[in-house]
Amino acid sequence: MTGIAPARPVIELTGTTKVYGQGEAEVRALDGVDLRVGHGDYVAIMGASGSGKSTLMNIIGCLDVGTSGRYLLDGIDVRRLDERRLSLVRNRKIGFVFQSFNLIARTSAQRNVELPLAYAGVRSAERARRAAAALARVGLSDRADHVPAELSGGQQQRAAVARALVTEPVLLLADEPTGALDSHSTADVLALFDDLAVSGRTLVVITHEDEVAHHAKRIIRMSDGRIVSDDRQVGVEQPPPRWRPSRAVVW
Repeated sequence: MTGIAPARPVIELTGTTKVYGQGEAEVRALDGVDLRVGHGDYVAIMGASGSGKSTLMNIIGCLDVGTSGRYLLDGIDVRRLDERRLSLVRNRKIGFVFQSFNLIARTSAQRNVELPLAYAGVRSAERARRAAAALARVGLSDRADHVPAELSGGQQQRAAVARALVTEPVLLLADEPTGALDSHSTADVLALFDDLAVSGRTLVVITHEDEVAHHAKRIIRMSDGRIVSDDRQVGVEQPPPRWRPSRAVVW
């Protein structure tokens, strides 16, 4: 009797360390971290300053590499990649959302969302179509022609989420995504994340806010470069999607 092989995880870290300095000045920012995140998981990573959560985020996002250990991103061993191929993997496999939005000031929401596709060499007409679909996905179709200064903080962050989604990445990685938002905009963005989780997106959110973490299905806490708890939240119910793509859009 043959069974169906389980899907490979999106994130698989094994014995990952990150060491800065040498001798008495050595700092172990990560100390033997093992972590698996499956497709469709919604994970919050928490910890005090110096706990290692930012270092872990940089390694998960292929912005840095560990000193030792192994990291597979969607089955790809990132340590085997040169910088050019690593850049391609970052662009195609990971969608980043940052606290500061990182939108280009004099460029419309539509053009901001198109940027990752431009870097990937996608043709203009296809870029426009996919960016419009991503903006519809986050409820910003009516603001596509507005520059960031004409958008509220919550709308800017939703535009940033659309930009992160436009390449259809395997992982959405968010670093303190509500840190610059008021309470209303925070609720709006968290509702969007809930919606994405319902639709099967894989989300990893770095946060120090309990309000944000408790939307996740799983909360990982770090201290001194180690994972000290990894709790799956029982009974976390994600609400029905608030924003939906048009029927013509295939995700």
